[in-house]
Amino acid sequence: MDFTGKHVVITGASTGIGQATARRIAAAGGRLTLIARREGLLRELAAELGNGAGYAAADVGDQAQLTAALDHALATNGPIDGLFLNAGTGGAFAPVQAYADATFDEVMRVNTTSVFWAVRHVLPGMIERKSGAILITGSLASERGMAGNIGYLASKHAVLGIARGVAMEAAPHGVRCNCLLPGFIETPMLADVPDSQRPVMAARVPQGRIGTSAETGNVAAFLLSDEASHVTAQSWAVDGGILGTLVL
Repeated sequence: MDFTGKHVVITGASTGIGQATARRIAAAGGRLTLIARREGLLRELAAELGNGAGYAAADVGDQAQLTAALDHALATNGPIDGLFLNAGTGGAFAPVQAYADATFDEVMRVNTTSVFWAVRHVLPGMIERKSGAILITGSLASERGMAGNIGYLASKHAVLGIARGVAMEAAPHGVRCNCLLPGFIETPMLADVPDSQRPVMAARVPQGRIGTSAETGNVAAFLLSDEASHVTAQSWAVDGGILGTLVL
């Protein structure tokens, strides 16, 4: 992969999959703008990456903050060639009848509405230049039902639909859009899982282990690169085989 001369914007960039993807793209010569809430972590990562990496602290669930961060990226690092919408929240674990309105609204705003805002803001420039790649982080919950977290499930089903719809609209203009589906991956979101449950989770993966952010970031970088020039409207799982098999 060669990102020389390319500007890629990553949300949720300060940790986990976003951070790993940023490192992979920087290693391939890309210029990055990192977006997340924690400015200190962004500053440290930008300094590590070098090559003019910039950052903007923003809560993607706040439209004004997100738009300002994207405008900052454009003003400081030029036209956006790749957009990785990776920021998200896990919501709460509760049955449907006990799931709070405020929690549902927050999860949908952060995981889904922010994706719509960002794509709507950046896509016109890509269409004008007839070039660009958009990648949205979904989940195994984009393709499968899941009990106990209806907000997260709904939000991740929704972003897969957004990716497919955007891909169809943008394809005639040379712009691609795909959805990344991480499985059980070592990220801060997974850090809250009790140690006793980790062997149980690993046993559900055909490869027999939990994946790493670096493994997922490699695939994300590929989908944002010109190496994936004929890949669009796809849901791409990095899950050790969970979606493609039936594990008893």
